[in-house]
This record gives sequence, structure tokens and C-alpha cells, in this order.
Amino acid sequence: MREDLIGKRIREYRLNKGLTIKNLAESTGLTKGYISRIENSPKAPPLFTLAKISSALSVDISELLSDGKTAPNPSPEMTISRNDEHFITDGRGTPYKYVYEALAPNKLGKNFEPYLLTVSHERRTDYQHEGEEFVYVLEGKLEFVFKGQSYVLEKGDCVYFDSAFPHGGRALGDAPAKTMVIIYSYKRV
Repeated sequence: MREDLIGKRIREYRLNKGLTIKNLAESTGLTKGYISRIENSPKAPPLFTLAKISSALSVDISELLSDGKTAPNPSPEMTISRNDEHFITDGRGTPYKYVYEALAPNKLGKNFEPYLLTVSHERRTDYQHEGEEFVYVLEGKLEFVFKGQSYVLEKGDCVYFDSAFPHGGRALGDAPAKTMVIIYSYKRV
């Protein structure tokens, strides 16, 4: 899906569920102004914000990212995601400074979201969201911060943690850090 359509898709789901911006803001913990900016923005919000919104709307995050053109799955118990179906957002022009690639854009109401995340050298915010998270460093070096404590992770290193606590990271060294991340939500995302 084109990144500029994600906000419109969120608005569509919100309206179809009979929710006001205020209702969605209250159920996500985000402000009404921020929800409005997301719905009108040409850029996708951060992944963790999308996870909050999808949970509040009771839809898979992949529904917000999908253009509805993915191939049908061969079985209702599994999903296949082809390389050309991965949703990619380039957050380098935003304060979030990452590139996000969804690996399972047509998942079947499962509880986890796998994706590739390329992190820049700029650490802008700490994230907190329900669930658990797994980060595996594919390339580069990552400064991972959890509950205010900094850890250096290199290629092949991984971390598994309770994502309800503040966490974030930034690339160290000359190149961005490329990671594979899996977010597990207790409620379907």
C-alpha cells in the first residue's frame, strides 16, 4: 500500500466502526489532534502507534497496511507473504528515522507482527506498548535502551523483552542497523 493511504485507511476503519476521533484517542491513549494528523498525513505513523490503533479498532495491523491486492492464502491456517507484497515505509524524512518493512502483511489474525526495521543513528523516543518483543540484529551495531539502561548489540545478537517498559534504540558506527523484530500482542494486533 502507498504510505499516503494509511491515514485514510485508519479513518475508513474508524468511521465504519462508528467511532469518533475522541473515541479512538481515548482507547489508544493518543490525543485527538494526533489522531487527526495521522488520518490526514501523507506519511505512516510509527509502527507502535499503528499497533495501538489497530488494537483499538480490533483489526490486524496488516489490514491498515494492506491494499487488498495480496494473493489469497492456500490454507486458512497459514499465510504466505511474497517479496513484492511487503509493505515498506521510509521514515527517514520523519522524526522517527527508520525504514519499516512488514513481513506478513496478510496475516490471519495472529498475535504477532514480524518486520524488518532499519534504524538510523538518531534516537528520538522511547516506545512502550502492550506485549512482548524480540529484536535480532541482522546488520550493523545497535544501541538498545531498555528502562533507561543502554546495551550494545551487534550482528547476530538478539534481545527479548516485555515491551510495556520504555525501550528504543539507535544505530552505532558508520551504517544504519538492520534488525528483524517480532512484536507479540496479548490481544490480536
